Amino acid sequence: MKKPSRRDAGIAAAVVSAEAPITLKLDNAPMSDIARALASGQVTATALTKAYLARIEAYDRNGPALNSVRALNLDALGIAGKLDDTKPSARRPLAGIPILVKDNIATGDKQPTTAGSLALEGARARRDATVVKLLRKAGAVILGKANLTEFANILAADMPAGYSSLGGQVKNPYAPALMDDRGIPVVPPGGSSAGSAVAVAAGLCAASIGTETSGSLLYPASQNGLVTVKPTVGLVSRAGIVPIAHSQDTAGPMTRTVRDAAMLLNVLAAEDPLDPATERQRRPVDYSADLATDAMRGARIGVPSDPADPLNDRYYGKLPPRSAKVMADAIKVLEDLGAIIVRANMPTLGWIGGPGTSMSVLNRNPLSRNRGNLAAPPIVFLYELKHDLNLYLRDWATNTEMKTMADIVAFNEVNAETALRFGQDLFLAANLTRGDLSEREYKSARAMDLLSAKTRGMDAYMNQHKLDAVLFPGSGGCVISAKAGYPSVIVPGRFHFGSRRQGHARLSARRHLRGPCLERAPAAASGLRL
Repeated sequence: MKKPSRRDAGIAAAVVSAEAPITLKLDNAPMSDIARALASGQVTATALTKAYLARIEAYDRNGPALNSVRALNLDALGIAGKLDDTKPSARRPLAGIPILVKDNIATGDKQPTTAGSLALEGARARRDATVVKLLRKAGAVILGKANLTEFANILAADMPAGYSSLGGQVKNPYAPALMDDRGIPVVPPGGSSAGSAVAVAAGLCAASIGTETSGSLLYPASQNGLVTVKPTVGLVSRAGIVPIAHSQDTAGPMTRTVRDAAMLLNVLAAEDPLDPATERQRRPVDYSADLATDAMRGARIGVPSDPADPLNDRYYGKLPPRSAKVMADAIKVLEDLGAIIVRANMPTLGWIGGPGTSMSVLNRNPLSRNRGNLAAPPIVFLYELKHDLNLYLRDWATNTEMKTMADIVAFNEVNAETALRFGQDLFLAANLTRGDLSEREYKSARAMDLLSAKTRGMDAYMNQHKLDAVLFPGSGGCVISAKAGYPSVIVPGRFHFGSRRQGHARLSARRHLRGPCLERAPAAASGLRL
C-alpha cells in the first residue's frame, strides 16, 4: 500500500467549515464532525483514509506500537476514491467514513477473518457479515480489521485482554509502556474488543465495530474513555460473526460520543433473514432523535445500591473512592438534568446467573496467577461454542484447513510454542461436549439463565421500580442499562448528558502518547496535528 503523503494527511488533519467552523483533529474528532466535513465538501474520503493510515503507521506500527489494528484493507484507498463524490446523506449516512471492524467479523473480500488465531491465519469468509454489508451500504470505508483477545476471550482462562497468537498484545493508549514481568499490560486495554476500542481512542479510525458476549464491548469502552452500545441479542444481526454463544453474542459500535453511537446503531440495527432473532426486533426510526437538552427530564434512573446493608450492596458497596466519586458525579449530572434517581438494591450475587449455570474447568494457563485452580466459565458459553463455531467454519470460512473446533485444538497442540502462550483450557473443555446442544446440563443451565433474567434480573428489577434505565459502575465510567430489547450504553466518567455536545467525552489518548516513544514516530512527516 502506498504510504500517505504529508500533504494528503494534512488535508484531513485540519478542516474548517464555513457554515459551522470546526477543526478536525483526528486524534479526537467525533464521527459526526467528520460526516459534516465530508458533507460540506471540505475533506474527501481519500484524504481521510490516507490520514488514518498515516496515524496507524505512526502510532500503531511505530512509536508506542499500540498494536490495535491487526490487518489493513488493501482496497481501502480504492473504495475511498470511489466515494469522493458521494456526500453523507440520509440514504448513505456513513459515506466516506473510515471504520475498523473486529477481526472476528467476516468480510467477503481479500481481508482475512481470523479471530486472532494462528490456526485461522489466512482464513477468509465466503461473504460479508450482515453488519459489514450494512456498513458498506451506508457508504463506510472498511479500513481494516482490529486486533482482539483471541476467539473473543474463550480460548483460555485468564488470557490477557487484547492478546491473540496471531496479532500479539494490544496496549492501552493511556499507558502503553506499563507492562508487568510477563509482558502483560498493567493497565488492560479491556475486553476482547480491545483493538476496536484502542483504535478509536488513539484516533486511528472514525469509529469501530466490536462484539460482546459478556463485557467485551462495555469493558474496553470503559478502559479507553469511549461510548459504546451493547445491543440486546436480536437488535443487530449475528450472521457472519465468529461465535462464542448464539444466545448472548452481539455486535456494537465503539465511538467517541453518544451521537456517534446512535448514528452507527441506526445503520446496524436491521432485520436480517440470516438471523431469526432479528425478526422480533424493536427499535425507533432514529436513535439520535431524542438527543435533546431535556431528554432526561422525568426519566426514572435506578441506582442499585443499599448503603444500609453493605454486605448486600453488590454494585456500589465496594467501590474505591475514585470510582465512587465518578458515580456520584454522574448521578448529580442526571439529577441536574431532571432525572428521578431511584435508589433500590438488586438481588444478591448468588442469584445472578443462578445455580447450575457454571462449569468447573482446571486453569492450565502457564502464566496465570491462578494456575492449578478451578475456573468457572458459564456452561452455556462452552456448550454453544463448539456447536456454533463448527457451523461458522462450515458455512462461512474459506481458505483454511480448519473445518471443526477439533481441528483448531489439534493445530494448537502441534504448534503450542507459538499458538498456546496462555493455553487452551476452555477450548479443551468445550471440545469435549457433543456439539449438538442435546446434553441435559446445557438445557438446564440455559433454562436457569432465562429464569434468573426474567425473575431476578434486569427486567424484573426495572418493572418492580418502574424504571427507564439503571446506572451501574464501570471500571472507568458508568453503564446505563435498559430492558431486554433495548441497548445498554457505557459512557466515560466525563460526559455532558443532554447538552449541545450530547455525550461528548472528548477524551483523547494523545496527552498520554508523549515522550521518547512518540518522538520516534514519523508523526511530523505525515503532517498530523498532535
